[in-house]
Amino acid sequence: MSATAPETPVRQPRASAKPQAGETATLAAWLAARTDAQLVTLLHVRPDLAVPLPSSMTVLAARAQQRASVLRATDDLDTLEFAVVELLVAHSVRRPAGDATPPHRKTIQAAVKGRATKAALDAALDRLSTRALVWFDGDAVHLVPATAEALPWPLGSTTELPDALTETEVDAALSEISPAERALLDKLAATGPRGRSKDAAPTAPPDRPIQRLLARRLLHLIDEETVELPVTVGQILRDEPVTHPHALTPPKPPQRKYAAAEVNAVAAGEVGELLRHSDGVLESLGAVPAPALRAGGLGVRELRRVAKQIGVEEQRAGLLVELLAAAKLVEKGSPDLDADSDDEFWAPTPASDAWQAAPPARRWLVLARAWLELDRMPWMIGMRDPNDKPLAALAIELRNPHAVRDRRAILDLLAEYPTGTALDAGDVAKLLAWRQPRRRRHFRAEAVGHVLREAGELGLIGRGALASPARALLHDGPTSAADAETAMAAALPEPVDHVLVQADLTVIAPGPLVPELQQRIALVADVESAGAATVYRVGETSVRRALDAGLTAAELHALFTTHSRTPVPQALTYLIDDVARRHGQLRAGVAQSFVRSDDPALLAQVLAAPVAGDLALRAIAPTVAIALAPLGEVLDALRGAGFAPAGEDSSGVIVDLRPHGARIAARPLARQPYRPTPPSTEQLESLVAELRAGDRAAAARSGRSVRTDGTRTSTAATLALLQLAARARRQVNIGYVDAQGVASQRVVEPLEVGNGQLDARDPVTGAVRHFTLHRIASVALLE
Repeated sequence: MSATAPETPVRQPRASAKPQAGETATLAAWLAARTDAQLVTLLHVRPDLAVPLPSSMTVLAARAQQRASVLRATDDLDTLEFAVVELLVAHSVRRPAGDATPPHRKTIQAAVKGRATKAALDAALDRLSTRALVWFDGDAVHLVPATAEALPWPLGSTTELPDALTETEVDAALSEISPAERALLDKLAATGPRGRSKDAAPTAPPDRPIQRLLARRLLHLIDEETVELPVTVGQILRDEPVTHPHALTPPKPPQRKYAAAEVNAVAAGEVGELLRHSDGVLESLGAVPAPALRAGGLGVRELRRVAKQIGVEEQRAGLLVELLAAAKLVEKGSPDLDADSDDEFWAPTPASDAWQAAPPARRWLVLARAWLELDRMPWMIGMRDPNDKPLAALAIELRNPHAVRDRRAILDLLAEYPTGTALDAGDVAKLLAWRQPRRRRHFRAEAVGHVLREAGELGLIGRGALASPARALLHDGPTSAADAETAMAAALPEPVDHVLVQADLTVIAPGPLVPELQQRIALVADVESAGAATVYRVGETSVRRALDAGLTAAELHALFTTHSRTPVPQALTYLIDDVARRHGQLRAGVAQSFVRSDDPALLAQVLAAPVAGDLALRAIAPTVAIALAPLGEVLDALRGAGFAPAGEDSSGVIVDLRPHGARIAARPLARQPYRPTPPSTEQLESLVAELRAGDRAAAARSGRSVRTDGTRTSTAATLALLQLAARARRQVNIGYVDAQGVASQRVVEPLEVGNGQLDARDPVTGAVRHFTLHRIASVALLE
């Protein structure tokens, strides 16, 4: 495949007149009659046909009829298009032996009359022909034979074998059958709709399971030894959305309407919770990195610990961990706090610090894009694998190659409806199953419901309808990410720069706080409840935490006086002063380590306490003692013994000794999910131009302009013909054998012949290529 667009593409003009009957009796002839634009479209929807580049239309036609390629091309066909395929297959089966007459367009129209409009049928035929699954010879419609194998239901389901039972009747019948009968139906649902058994014969005992199922119409009788599972019964047994093959119009799901502002507001509220909980996960894993399982995932116990610390359910915690890992904010490795360990842990990466400092809309965009491109299914966390073991978060078993495609199909369907339109998961599943019946097992109501739930938790959906930022993100344009971030920034509430301090020592934030104020309030108060308005509580421990971080009592008073819209209660003032008065009277420093106090009696009290023996404290002066334990351990032990020490540096200034969490560097060479890059329109146009040139070369060979018996022209004749072509600026078709012995046919325009070499221009790319003369096996002038 050429990756460079030609400077001057060579295109052959195609006749606009409709081919007459008999002129396109073969697929190759029909393809040759297509326009360049139509061939480009074919290679776009079936890119496997272009790799490697076919040398002629005959080769392209043969490749287009290969079974594997045809099955790939039928994955996106809808129920009406498969109904057309089934009608064409049924016509070939029913026609008399020796009769190869294909059906006409009017025959197909008559077969679906009343169930599909003529416009819908014409669109279905056009789409099938665009994919080269059918072709036309006048009004006759030909079917590529391998397409029959792609039918998602038994032959005849469209018109001849409509299910006799409704969904309610099937559910009622299934509730009354025996375990043996249910096992038989489950086997057919899992392996294939048809089965053979002597019990299918009318003379078989009526108490046999097959006979009882036939009596309940849960099986269809094909012949005396063959039964078939009805489509509806199979769909219910596999928990698929129930679609009827004979329903040739798409279902119209009921819609719920909401105002766009309401949808965006609900989505923005979910984003606030998403970011807050994500911060909680990073803090939890930073403080205590979670050991990685031997298989690489995150253990159930560790996930439960994280969920409990941030106050969410385990399922949501699993989704958060998956998102943060996909965004490279959490990684597996050896934390920098324990570099000597050979064990691997899950912990935040250095990139998480920059992400937490970014604006909320940008932070949301990182997580939303990570979810859309995630080739995993987080909603499966906790489910059982074939060995009855629970699936762990971040485990390789959650990877699914269809996850991205299915997720986008669900969201793209919602994007087709007007803003503010909500659909139920079951209705989305039924519509997608009608549109892609070969993939209907991917759109079970349970799976669709989980995807919509995750989308709601990420703020892509509000009230069941697609939010404006999500619509911008799904657009896939060059500015989609920037537009989505702008839309989310507009939907999120404006940060506030004030709080409401209550008499019970609670602090209410009436909205998201500006970053600096949020950091200060989180330092001096603990979150009591979160939501649209976050409630913090100030206590002795939280005030001491702020003082440990280096804030003074005066700064804490100023913080509440400046930013509180309500009067600061006297109880809060007394609390700050009381904690500050006791804070720092006893100080510890790094000497591995030391404890000092301006009050000798207080230091003597510490040395007399049992904690002094635990820390191996030794007095070196009336106001100074040293310890063998690290500074952090000294502070924790003294506080546990009822003292209130503060950490200080060598100059006596209080320092913030809070742990900042472990960090694991992201692996730059980690394997990324494979995403094939589709060829551009310019590249496909180049391929079509080369294909046309190859077809002309094949036509020249068929006209015996070159030898076909394997013999080779003389050197003199080859030189003469090449020199003539160079003088006349004529294109030639050369048979060339490269250094590896691989023979190929090429269309070139000779420029110069001499010194045992041919210099020629490639008419497609415009590049000059060099060929060794003694490797040119044949030459033919092209008309």
